[in-house]
Order: sequence, then structure tokens, then C-alpha cells
Amino acid sequence: MNRKQECEPCLLRQAQEAIALATTSAETGREVLRQVHQLVGQQDWNLPTPVLGQTMHRLIRQLTHNPDPYTSIKQRLNRRAAKMYPTWHRRFRESFPPLEAAVRLAIVGNLLDVGAKTQLDEANVETAFADALTAPLRGSVEELAEAIRAARSILYLADNAGEIVFDRDLLAQLPLGNFTLAVRGHPVLNDATLADAELAGLAGYCKLIANGSDAPGTIVGDCSPEFRDYFNAADLMIAKGQGNYETLAGTNKHIFFLLKIKCDVLSRALDWPRGSLVLHHQRPASPTDDDPSRADSSKAAISA
Repeated sequence: MNRKQECEPCLLRQAQEAIALATTSAETGREVLRQVHQLVGQQDWNLPTPVLGQTMHRLIRQLTHNPDPYTSIKQRLNRRAAKMYPTWHRRFRESFPPLEAAVRLAIVGNLLDVGAKTQLDEANVETAFADALTAPLRGSVEELAEAIRAARSILYLADNAGEIVFDRDLLAQLPLGNFTLAVRGHPVLNDATLADAELAGLAGYCKLIANGSDAPGTIVGDCSPEFRDYFNAADLMIAKGQGNYETLAGTNKHIFFLLKIKCDVLSRALDWPRGSLVLHHQRPASPTDDDPSRADSSKAAISA
């Protein structure tokens, strides 16, 4: 998914936020922002947005000498998610069959994100979770269930700190010993690292690995050899969030993307309205299929 012109204001908003978190020096902040503007103007528009995001956030961390500007935000999101989880786990399980409840909870957890321009105050987050109890789910849980049953090796690509707490229910329904969960290899934005996954208790569900990269998505060539081995061996992937969609959409891999549509660019790409809860099924091309466009399935919808 290539970068679009509309992505630039969001990237610059991210930069301003990251700079404010990374340094208290107004002079340093102005110089960093000047260099970020220069960087953004020079980048290739054909690259996915997370590629530029990776370069931009590296520059900010380097110039401010702050290795993780979002530490305090990630801690806050982890605490908020841990507080919210028991209530919403119960409410979703009371409203839907176990797999659909887990999928919806994992998707709505994607709202705990600072990469998109998302309101994170307590009232709005609680409202979004309540709305997910009645909103249509744009995708087929039955197809996901069939794919899980058929898979020999599953790779689960996590997204944000806090959000990963709401992945627990879906992880609990994957076959033991048959899947691995990957997080970012180094801090970027509020994306989850191994420390966040361990704090969320995910080590009790599966093996955890870091992907070796500081990109806010999954740029496979930038990841560690260990991660690439897991990526290549997986015959099914479950990928959370917009960054993973932007970097992996169109690859010849069997992937279910779980995300909440937060911007018009993603809305057009997936052909669903903003705010939609999406379970997008990307099928790999068969060995005899010469048409790469068949790697992605058409959208399917089920209602609550």
C-alpha cells in the first residue's frame, strides 16, 4: 500500500507529538522538526507510509538522544487495557460465539493507537468498545476458523502496547504449540515490544519473538533472520493494525488482517467506511495462478 498525499499531515502530526515527548528543549524541537520536514519532502511516494515513518522516527530519536519517546504513553495504555479487559472480555463473550467475540475484541483494541489521529480519552474509548458490540464485522469469522484448523504454522503479528491485552482471547483459541507471536524489535511510536507483550501476560499463551525492526509495520527485508524464518514457514498469518496492512497487503502470503479503519486512505483501500471493524482475508496465489490480482479475496461481510 503506497504512501498517499493525505498521509503527509498525519506523519507530520506524529513528528510533532514525538518531538514534544522526546525533548523539552524548544530549540532542539525546532531543529528536529525542520529536518523532519526536509526528510518528508525528499522521500519516494511509491513506498509504504511505514517505511517513511521508520526513517522519520529514527531521525527524531537520534537528534533528541531519546531511545523511546513513547515510554510513558505505552505504560499508560498497558494500565488502561489491563483495567478495561475483564469487563469487555465478559461483555463480548456474552454477546457472541467465542471466536467472533475474540476477533471483535482484538479489532476494537486497535483503537489504542497514537499513530492515527485517534481520540484516546476514557469516555470515547469506552464508547468505541460499546459500539463494537453492535457494529457489523466486515469479514468472515467462518473463513478464519477454517484457516486456523487447516494451518500447520501460524504467525501472529501484534501491533500496539495496550492493544495486545485484547489479543488474549484470540490467542487462547489458536492451537497450542502451533503459533508464534511477533512484536517490534525496537521502540517506535507506541508499538508493542517484548517488554509490553510480557507485561500483558502473552508469554503464557505462546512463544514470543521480536522481529528485529523498528518500523511501524512489517518490512520483511528489514527484519531479523529469525523472524524471516518464522515468516517464510508460516502458512497462515494474523496481522493486527494499519501498519501491518500497509506493509504486507499484496504479498503472496495467507493473511487475515484485523483492524479498525481510522482514515480515508485505508477506507478507500479496503472499500469500507471509516470506523469499520475489518477482518480482511488475503489469500495467496496458487502455484499455477498467473494472475497476482487473485491473491486478495473480495470483501465479505457478516452482520452482528
